Amino acid sequence: MEESDAAEGVAVQLIDGEGEFAAEGAERFMAAAGVAGCGLSYAVVSIMGPQSSGKSTLLNQLFGTNFREMDAFRGRSQTTKGIWIARCVGVEPCTVVLDLEGTDGRERGEDDTAFEKQSSLFALAISDIVLINMWCHDIGREQAANKPLLKTVFQVMMRLFSPRKTTLLFVIRDKTRTPLEHLEPVLREDIQKIWNSVAKPEAHKDTPISEFFNVQVTALSSFEEKEDQFREQVQQLRQRFSNSIAPGGLAGDRRGVVPASGFLFSSQQIWKVIRENKDLDLPAHKVMVATVRCDEIANEKFGCITSDTEWLDVESAVQSGPVPGFGKKLGNIVEVHLQEYDKEAIYFDEAVRKGKRQHLESRILNLVQPAFQKMLTHLRTKALEKFKTGLNSSLESGKGFAVSARENTECSLKDFEQGCADAIIKQANWDCSKILEKVRRDIEDHALSIRESKLSELTTHAKEKLRKALAEPVESLFDAADQTTWTSIRNIYKRETEAILPEFLKTLCGFEMEYAPAEEMVSKLRDYARSVVESKAKEESSKVLIHMKERFTTVFSHDKDSIPRVWTGKEDVRAIAKEARSAALKLLSVMAAIRWDDEPDRIESILTSTLLEGSVVSKIAHAASADPLASTTWEEIPPKHTMITPSQCKSLWKQFKSETEFTITQAVSTQQAHRRGNSKLPPPWAIVAIAILGFNEIMVLLRNPIYVFLLFVGYLMFKALAMQLDVSREFQNGVVPGIISVSAKLLPTIQNLVNKVAAEQQAEHQHPHPHLHPHPHPQAAEPPQPQMQPPPLLLSPRSPMSELRRLHMPSSPRKAASPVPSSSSSSSAVSSPRHVGEDQKSRPGVGGPENQSTIADSIV
Repeated sequence: MEESDAAEGVAVQLIDGEGEFAAEGAERFMAAAGVAGCGLSYAVVSIMGPQSSGKSTLLNQLFGTNFREMDAFRGRSQTTKGIWIARCVGVEPCTVVLDLEGTDGRERGEDDTAFEKQSSLFALAISDIVLINMWCHDIGREQAANKPLLKTVFQVMMRLFSPRKTTLLFVIRDKTRTPLEHLEPVLREDIQKIWNSVAKPEAHKDTPISEFFNVQVTALSSFEEKEDQFREQVQQLRQRFSNSIAPGGLAGDRRGVVPASGFLFSSQQIWKVIRENKDLDLPAHKVMVATVRCDEIANEKFGCITSDTEWLDVESAVQSGPVPGFGKKLGNIVEVHLQEYDKEAIYFDEAVRKGKRQHLESRILNLVQPAFQKMLTHLRTKALEKFKTGLNSSLESGKGFAVSARENTECSLKDFEQGCADAIIKQANWDCSKILEKVRRDIEDHALSIRESKLSELTTHAKEKLRKALAEPVESLFDAADQTTWTSIRNIYKRETEAILPEFLKTLCGFEMEYAPAEEMVSKLRDYARSVVESKAKEESSKVLIHMKERFTTVFSHDKDSIPRVWTGKEDVRAIAKEARSAALKLLSVMAAIRWDDEPDRIESILTSTLLEGSVVSKIAHAASADPLASTTWEEIPPKHTMITPSQCKSLWKQFKSETEFTITQAVSTQQAHRRGNSKLPPPWAIVAIAILGFNEIMVLLRNPIYVFLLFVGYLMFKALAMQLDVSREFQNGVVPGIISVSAKLLPTIQNLVNKVAAEQQAEHQHPHPHLHPHPHPQAAEPPQPQMQPPPLLLSPRSPMSELRRLHMPSSPRKAASPVPSSSSSSSAVSSPRHVGEDQKSRPGVGGPENQSTIADSIV
């Protein structure tokens, strides 16, 4: 409804009769009339003149407005109070017309002059064209109503600090028959006189009126007497208002035009200054209006972008990930709102407009910069992830680390720079160099960590290969330690390091390392290989006693063909034990020190001469003078390469001897048991005779007990002779020497046996009942108790302890009581070495198994 009214020229009061500015009504008028969007393409026309001079009627006829007109039937009175505004109908460009309250009215009385000056100044400040309505009969009169009006106009013009050039269109009403050509010079002469009489500032004292006003004159017939002619003249005058702001038009020379969107605010501020009776500084006012309006426009556009759905979508999307075309999208959004600002603020003061635009642009960039930073963060993360993925793929494909890192770094940084270029908006001059350096630093840090990890992995792998290549072979070499052990270890060390380290160094070439760090890593691996060997050597040296006992057992219990020995009594236990101990001593000398060079040392010779060779007496004497093992270091061996000190070797050897004595004793006992077992078996000739005699002869012997008894007595006699002669021992040196030796001892032995039997028989005859005739001497009271002969055993060096103890322990009393002829002496000799010694003292000429105990004692 308001728009239609405005289109029809409905008038709205702008300033009421009390001088108050009707802002709300004016805002509604501007919105309804559509003036605010006209920019600079609008014109403002105002009219002033005496009261009841037909001003409103002229405007209504000229512009199609509906200002209130005077009713002639009610008399002449003030019709228009204050200032009214309306939009002209059918006039282009947009034209706004102001109808001012008439001057020289009786209704205002004394206030007439004040309000007249204020309204005149207001009209001159905001209008492009000022219509001065005057009566034709007042031209040329000294006291006519137009002269005070013109004086007022000129006087208030001086209050404008920098006046604008305004068109003064004098409209002569109720023109008479006098031609306009005669009236216009008179009017201009009057105007010039009034201009000259007005007091002017010193700067404008000689300024002509043409600098301030463009004076135009027109005349109209009487509306009441010649209405048709009046209307025709008005239509002709209306044509002059078409394109009035074009060059050469009525308002073609206007200056300092306020854009239409700021017209209402400017008018309100001008009226406020005028009401406060201050000089009106139009340039400052222009800047002030531009500042206020540009601020309002900038705030409006900033509010629009904050609620822009497209911007909100971009902002929301960038929070979760990179947005393709981010810079282009965001730049378009910013550009649209800045263009809208430029479109609305283009007609305001240029300096103010540009300043406010820069401020608006800065606010908008500050608004969108967090989203831009978020976008850069995503690009930074994406670049780092791309580098990680590319580096892993390159390394898996077999490329060198340095080449892979360099290529992927360039690719990732290039993608990041492209992403930054895509994310930057054209309105901003944001610098991405800092974030680029951060990305570069992230990539370098990750590459460095991967490089360290790969180098550590390669080093660990090389160490593992060295450990596997050296540990087990070194351990096996120590198990079979001999004079060539350390030479073999050095060869293995050299072979494995020369096989593994060059390969490791070749792998390092892929990292493009400098020569010095690469050599340092290789040197550390070489040192690690040495440490593996030394660690394994020290580990094995800590178990040297176990190794010595194993070496002793191996040599002592196995022959040269590694076949377990069977102690049949023919072996030389002394020589075998010495050989086994010598082997254990060599092993000890090998493990006593680490030998990385091929320089000879005297460890083995010192240990052999001190611990293995020489008699006990000579060792004691040597120890009293100077013991080479009474030291903590070896000659020509650095302390760090000493694994077993000389004093420790001496202690270990002592412990070794004590722990291997039993093995030697066991072997000797096994030999004795084997001999005894073999002595109880029938001789080979007897077995052959039995085989030859056959079954019938054996049955004859079994059917005639006397033959069996005689054979048994003969067997006992033969067995006794064999034991006394120790036939098996005599035959160890050969068959012929054995026969000679046995033949030489046969007769004396038979004599001894006969004498012994005779002595025993005589003793029995002298004491037939020992329990009835006690003897004064204990030895005569108890005859020798026969003992059970232990069964023959064939013992190996690893026979159980129980069997050895059974061989050495004496028989129980109950077993001793059982009478077994001719075997008691040998059994007791085996049971106790002490008894054997006593028996040998009583019978120095008798040789037999009793002598073997002394042999074992001497070996141990």
